Amino acid sequence: MKKVLVIGCARSGYWVSLLLNKNGYDVTITDIKPIENKAELQALGITVFDGGHPTELKNDLWHFVVKNPGIPYHTSFVTYFVKKGIKIYSEIEIALRYAPEFIYGAITGTNGKTTTTTLLYLILQREHLAFASGNIGTPLSETVYQHGDQSADIALEISAFQLVGAPSFHPLVSAIVNLTPDHLDYFASLDDYYQAKTLVYRNQIGDDWFLRNIDDNNVMTHCRNINCKIIDFSLEKKADLMLDDGWVKLFSDKLFMVSDLQVVGKHNLQNAMIAAAMAYKMGVSFKTIRTVIKKFTGIEHRIEYVSTINGVKYYNDSKGTNVDSTLTALKAFTQPVILIAGGYDKHTGFKELDAFKDRIKTLIVYGATKMELANLKEDAIICDNLQEATQKAHNLAIENDIVLFSPACASYDQFNNFEERGKIFKDIIHSFSI
Repeated sequence: MKKVLVIGCARSGYWVSLLLNKNGYDVTITDIKPIENKAELQALGITVFDGGHPTELKNDLWHFVVKNPGIPYHTSFVTYFVKKGIKIYSEIEIALRYAPEFIYGAITGTNGKTTTTTLLYLILQREHLAFASGNIGTPLSETVYQHGDQSADIALEISAFQLVGAPSFHPLVSAIVNLTPDHLDYFASLDDYYQAKTLVYRNQIGDDWFLRNIDDNNVMTHCRNINCKIIDFSLEKKADLMLDDGWVKLFSDKLFMVSDLQVVGKHNLQNAMIAAAMAYKMGVSFKTIRTVIKKFTGIEHRIEYVSTINGVKYYNDSKGTNVDSTLTALKAFTQPVILIAGGYDKHTGFKELDAFKDRIKTLIVYGATKMELANLKEDAIICDNLQEATQKAHNLAIENDIVLFSPACASYDQFNNFEERGKIFKDIIHSFSI
């Protein structure tokens, strides 16, 4: 029996362990934190080490290692196996082996992945058996464990972390939504991060589609050696997928009317263009595409309308974990906003926000990056935590103001993830109207 080591439990580690165990591997899983499902895993014959990585796991007997995508390769425990030459995969790579009838529409990029993936899934599932998987929250190994014996379409949000460990990944259609600086706490350089994103199309050939954003200079610079059909898209220029006389058109075909889209911002129009074109390639009718586009109201934590209190509108953009996301959120509104920002420091800096200070009526900052962010505006208000920052925004806001929570930072200084952070923000807002 082949021995496999899974590093990092969380949700993806848990499900890939079950999948490997189901398919006859001798699985060991390790995590520096306590593993909640420890007893369940052990009952299945899986060896569990939590609360740290024992030295005894450092051997060369592993057939391969599966690494949680959030754990950097430069972590000392992982580096040991890299130096040993033991293959290290993401759970995506393992899941691919046990779902031969899955067809993939893969979305990557710095921002917009989750919205695009969600919309693609909503379109696909109207006509096909379909699932949304990957970085969107449901590990692909979970979907495969439960449905791998079926034919299904997969709307897959895939991160740079996951792509590095998935050398066999071959989608029918893929897209890089955009490329902006991010995750310099993980990758050695910005170029390494961008190159990891381009791995989404490395195995695509022939009539497979890669959707290329010709409005994005970084995409045009880094997306090279593409061996499948390139579908160029643009919000500004003539392209294969483009805006024309109030319609989004793919070649000469009308996908949907721009006025049918209910969510705000040009970035969401771009996300909808990508999802619609991908769904078309995956066999969905124009009628279904248009029907779903008309009903789509966005996703939680992404410029999400929360409430109007005393004439002040509150928006939750907790998914805005980098500067480009926050810029996108600022551009979605026609007036300057009261901006709440701050959080975990990914060392990407905030200088790009400087040119958009006129879109910020009042800047309120908190968390690990509060002092650096405060340099953007002389009158920035500095707080310790989100509760204090949100209360301050509420006290300052007057009728017709917009309060936007778009952190420009990851959540890990004070929260487990952006979902928890966004939920807490919404809970605070709802408490104001009680």
